[in-house]
Amino acid sequence: MVDGRDGKKANVDPKLLELLACPLTRGPLAWDPERSELISRVARLAYPVRDGIPIMLPSEARSLPFDDGLPPPRLGGPS
Repeated sequence: MVDGRDGKKANVDPKLLELLACPLTRGPLAWDPERSELISRVARLAYPVRDGIPIMLPSEARSLPFDDGLPPPRLGGPS
């Protein structure tokens, strides 16, 4: 999938990815290079990356369906 503006795939610096967190859950994000999105598995949201800039606004995020192949989020607590 292309970024949309210049026809190229977006990329996210791995160091930046370590610093970013979901604005709703404060949890980690995973990079999806095919869709140029940052994925919050707990919030089930995909934040777009445009021109290499993560758009970390929940209003801009795409909701992820529960049948998208992602594993269910792990909840904290005793095992």
